[in-house]
Amino acid sequence: MAYLKKISTLGKLIYPSLMWNFSRKEKDLYLTFDDGPHPTITPWVLELLAQYKAKATFFCVGDNIYKFPEIFKQIISEGHSIGNHTYHHLNGWKTSTASYLADVALANEAVTKQTALQADKKLFRPPYGKASISQLKKLKRLNYKIVMWETISGDFDQSISSKQCFKNVVENCTSGSIVVFHDSEKAKKHLKHTLPKVLEYYNYKGYTFKKI
Repeated sequence: MAYLKKISTLGKLIYPSLMWNFSRKEKDLYLTFDDGPHPTITPWVLELLAQYKAKATFFCVGDNIYKFPEIFKQIISEGHSIGNHTYHHLNGWKTSTASYLADVALANEAVTKQTALQADKKLFRPPYGKASISQLKKLKRLNYKIVMWETISGDFDQSISSKQCFKNVVENCTSGSIVVFHDSEKAKKHLKHTLPKVLEYYNYKGYTFKKI
C-alpha cells in the first residue's frame, strides 16, 4: 500500500495554507484519530489517553456520530477536540465539489445536533488526505481549518507489522508533529500494539500530548 510515512516538504510548499504541523519550539505532539467514533475502540483509546493525561483530536465520520452518539459525547466530555471527516468518508478526488461540500455539511450537522460545544471550531480533515483545489478553496471560504498531518502511523495497513507501525511514528515524528492514527476496526490490531508504546515512548522523553 503506497503512502508517505512523513509528508514531504514539497507537499507543504504546494499547500502552505493547510495545517501540517505546529511549532518546533516545544516538546509537543498532536495525536489525531480518524474515522470514528467506534463503539469499542474509541473508548479504549480514550481510557489510554487518560492514563497519560494526553489530549487528542478526533476527526469523526458523520454517519458514525449518529450511530454512536454517546461515544461521540464522551470524546468531548473528556476534553478532546473533534473535527469533521465528511459524512460518508468520501474520496474528494472521486467526488464532485458540490457533492463533497454537501457531505461535509451533513457531517457538520451531525456534530451540531449532538453538541454545540465545538461546532464553531470547524476543523476538517479530508479522508485519505484527498481533496481537490476547488474543494479546499470552498471549504476555507466556509471557515473550515483544514488539518493534514506530518506523520502517518500506517495502522490501517494490513501489509505491515505492528512493529513497523510503531517505527513509522518514532522515526518520523519531531516536536510539533501532527500524527495520524485510526479508531477503526481495520486499524485495531496495529493501534492496540502501537498507541501504548508511542504514549510511553514520548512521555518518557518529556513530551506533552496536545489537542488541536
